[in-house]
Amino acid sequence: MLPSDAEAVLDPLLARLRRRPDLETPELQASDAADRLLLETVLAEHAAALRGAEVVVIGDTHGALTLGALALGARHVRVHQDSIVAQRALAENAAALGVGAFSQHPLDEVAVGDARLVIARLPRSLDSLDAIARAVARGAHPQVVLLAAGMVKHMSLGMNEVLRSSFGRLDVSLARRKARLLTARGPREVAAAAPVSAFGAGLGLHVVAVPGAFAGASVDIGARALIAALDRAPRFGAGATIIDLACGTGLIATVLARANPAARVIASDVSAAAAASARLTAAANGVGVEVVHDDGLGAQPDASADLIALNPPFHVGAAVHTGVAHRLFAEAARVLRPGGELWCVWNSPLRYAPALQRTVGPTRQLARTPKFTVTASRRR
Repeated sequence: MLPSDAEAVLDPLLARLRRRPDLETPELQASDAADRLLLETVLAEHAAALRGAEVVVIGDTHGALTLGALALGARHVRVHQDSIVAQRALAENAAALGVGAFSQHPLDEVAVGDARLVIARLPRSLDSLDAIARAVARGAHPQVVLLAAGMVKHMSLGMNEVLRSSFGRLDVSLARRKARLLTARGPREVAAAAPVSAFGAGLGLHVVAVPGAFAGASVDIGARALIAALDRAPRFGAGATIIDLACGTGLIATVLARANPAARVIASDVSAAAAASARLTAAANGVGVEVVHDDGLGAQPDASADLIALNPPFHVGAAVHTGVAHRLFAEAARVLRPGGELWCVWNSPLRYAPALQRTVGPTRQLARTPKFTVTASRRR
């Protein structure tokens, strides 16, 4: 297949991709230059390992890599996506295109012994990249080639060192359309990535994080601000439901479970790494928390919660965007019982109070610094 033929395949495919059920706005696209660089490189330099073979894709955001690999000749694709929204976006795009030759797998099971080609998006955190590199080096064929790409502005030299710790050879491409490719070969004998545990200073709690969980085993300052305010939150007994929405490592859910031992406490996050971390954090502190890997509160019935705590993300992928927070406000409003409250921490410059007032109900300020504001909004 010539470069012009590749364009004839990729151009219409990538143009048809949608982000749904992820946030869709004119400035956010379902694929980017890093996806394109990976697919073009696979075709130009690794066609023999692609055509008619089973390949591995890690970190696909909306299906460009998985569906692109299939369109270029792969027989089947083994996929790992941490985000349940990414999984659903791939499924919806695949259904729209009438494609189904892929399967989802946990990270430590996605690279199997005969896998010779792995295509990955570079994650922003080095611990996530280390976990990917270790999983591929441990699980795939000794002749595996790992192609990992990202946008240059989100890459660091530390990524090179992480890949070199699991592979004997690393090649770095020139930038193309503001994207760059890292190619790793020669897997080393390495141990599997392990969770990290720390004792939260001043909180009296253990925090456990698997690679890829936001903030790792540290406690970010936004979470600290919300935890401090939760000392003033109402206490609940049997029959009550409390939710830590976008729970990360589950620290806030653990705090709420410790303060409300008779209540049902749920921790929900879009990230599989976060959900796994929340389970480990709750277990390390001896509290009962139900953990859900979910898009927002999709699994929760209307008017079913008495209290929701939220430390919302302000990124969509790598882009700074408030759309996810507004969507989570609406989810909280749906799931709260009348009179239930959403306790939320947010970056003060974002000025979310009017949106909370409009979407949830009367909102009062509990704490404010130049960086963070904590509010409580009562469901109408």
